[in-house]
Amino acid sequence: MDNTGINVIREPWNKGKIVGQKAPFKLKDVWALRVRFQMEHRVRDLALFNLGIDSKLRGCDLVALKVRDICHGDQVTTRAIVLQHKTQRPVQFEITPATRDALQTWIKQAGLKSDNFLFPSRLHDSPHLGTRQYARILGHWVDELGLDRADYGTHSMRRTKATLIYRRTKNLRAVQLLLGHSKLESTVRYLGIEVDDALEISEQTEI
Repeated sequence: MDNTGINVIREPWNKGKIVGQKAPFKLKDVWALRVRFQMEHRVRDLALFNLGIDSKLRGCDLVALKVRDICHGDQVTTRAIVLQHKTQRPVQFEITPATRDALQTWIKQAGLKSDNFLFPSRLHDSPHLGTRQYARILGHWVDELGLDRADYGTHSMRRTKATLIYRRTKNLRAVQLLLGHSKLESTVRYLGIEVDDALEISEQTEI
């Protein structure tokens, strides 16, 4: 049968899906998850969640971290630097005391060595958590908070602390460095701050 001239209509990948910036987590949501993980002794989840918030890394960079990337000897460092997969540019991030404690506990419980991936996969064909696995895990966290999965994604983790830092300091250059963006315009778009700031100014202006 000759199919010449017949146009195949493909359904858009995003049909029925909300596409756009994913919301950062609110502070109350961050602490609600931390408390839940601690009470339920979910050591890996606490380590993954805390490091995701602190590092502000893209999912592909977070899941590919090795123990040696965040440890000096047998101690988790206060700061780390990694090469971003997307841009091939180095980015530095802090590791807060609570995150260091969570990571130290996880590394010990999992029996991880310096050259091991920090978050090994439970699937045989992958040496570390994949980005899809990470997204599924995050989806379950969102469910536990009673939030809508459509509003959140792995970039919610990346945006949470960056958004909070900007709101508290208004230091856009600092946030650009922390996110590893090469252009300031990228940071502006990523945070959506022009819209937020405009609305804030509008709300404070009475006529």
